[in-house]
Amino acid sequence: MSNLNKSLIKVQSELKAPKGQRNKFGNYNYRSAEDILEAVKPLLATNGLTMQISDSVAEVAGIPYIESMVVVSDGEVDRVVTAQAGIDPNRKGMDIAQCFGASSSYARKYALNGMFLIDDTKDPDATNDHGRNSATAPAPASKPKLTKEVMTKMEKAIADGKRDMVESALGKYQVTAAQRKQLLG
Repeated sequence: MSNLNKSLIKVQSELKAPKGQRNKFGNYNYRSAEDILEAVKPLLATNGLTMQISDSVAEVAGIPYIESMVVVSDGEVDRVVTAQAGIDPNRKGMDIAQCFGASSSYARKYALNGMFLIDDTKDPDATNDHGRNSATAPAPASKPKLTKEVMTKMEKAIADGKRDMVESALGKYQVTAAQRKQLLG
């Protein structure tokens, strides 16, 4: 078992992220991405792990969405989890920046849930779409290893100015810290 696996198991088993927020309209408690981050940062530090979160915007069938990627590393091996959330740019009471921000927060929360095994199935926030449909799905747990052939294609894409596309595509593979550094610097 790799050092990253051992450390990640420890963080997952010790993490306590209480539902520190209250939805007065729906009358339930929930946890935000910020609540999870506050709880996990000391555990990552204690276990010698780093974490990065990034977002990318994409579109499927005319529907824009945010894909959030959480990367946890021990400096040698990375683990990546992604999650998506649809963006409704016509949402009442929100300007476009707020719509993107809300979707980013939502996608980040579910990517963090996937990485740290936080179960929100009994959380009303996980089942209540507040009158709108949302597209949120954690990525599959098992990902293929990044091959030399794919690395070569990604290096060419970066040279062609498609760094964002490569960063997003990396979430679909098991990527070592050395491979990530070789591609992204």
